[in-house]
Amino acid sequence: MKTATKSNPSSRIKKQRALTSAAFFLAKKENCVISIKIFCANYHLTREAVTKMTSFSPRTVANWSSGKKPSPSAQKKLTELDRLFKALCGLINPKSIPSWLHTPNPAFEGSTPLQVIERGEIDRLWKMIWQLESGNLG
Repeated sequence: MKTATKSNPSSRIKKQRALTSAAFFLAKKENCVISIKIFCANYHLTREAVTKMTSFSPRTVANWSSGKKPSPSAQKKLTELDRLFKALCGLINPKSIPSWLHTPNPAFEGSTPLQVIERGEIDRLWKMIWQLESGNLG
């Protein structure tokens, strides 16, 4: 029987997902000031990256960080991004997400994943995640 140890990457990833999910859920339940901060902290993102991914202005994202509640459409977009990054954490280390977002990727015709998200083509990232998780790389 295999026991969870610090050296077991699968166990580490499961714990990270659980902590990330719990923290984001609690933050959303309490208020959105913490949720944006936790979102950025969990995935090592800047507010600038959140601005690009959500297509909201820098001022709007700053307002969320300082306590203003996102609109329902903004919260929906943030929840969708959180789900995407949770899935990515199963494939790569959360600390690698910022560099991965800014690295041109041949799977996206040389676009960066951030550019793909900015264009509203998040389904292409979900397809990539599915292919990597299932081993269906064709």
